[in-house]
Amino acid sequence: MVFNTGAALLDAIVLAVVSKEQNGTYGYKITQDVRQVIEVSESTLYPVLRRLQKDACLEVYDMECGGRNRRYYKITEKGTVQLNLYKTEWKAYSTKISMLFAGRI
Repeated sequence: MVFNTGAALLDAIVLAVVSKEQNGTYGYKITQDVRQVIEVSESTLYPVLRRLQKDACLEVYDMECGGRNRRYYKITEKGTVQLNLYKTEWKAYSTKISMLFAGRI
């Protein structure tokens, strides 16, 4: 993709991915789901997860899987509110850009 992905957009994408799973999802799965939309490395994604956890948008818990602990991320109520704000902002932003590209602005 030729467009840069800023921190707010990454946060929105991660929250959207995590919100799809009622009981949360783990880091590698989040990375794979995000990569279906944008190209992102794990080294980029894990700081986003930590920031969202620090901001109380995600809660974290560990679960045993195949003899190892796997870290799961689950969206919080605050995270859901933030995701809804991102969705509203994205709709307005993308509509304006689309109108500009279509020559209607």
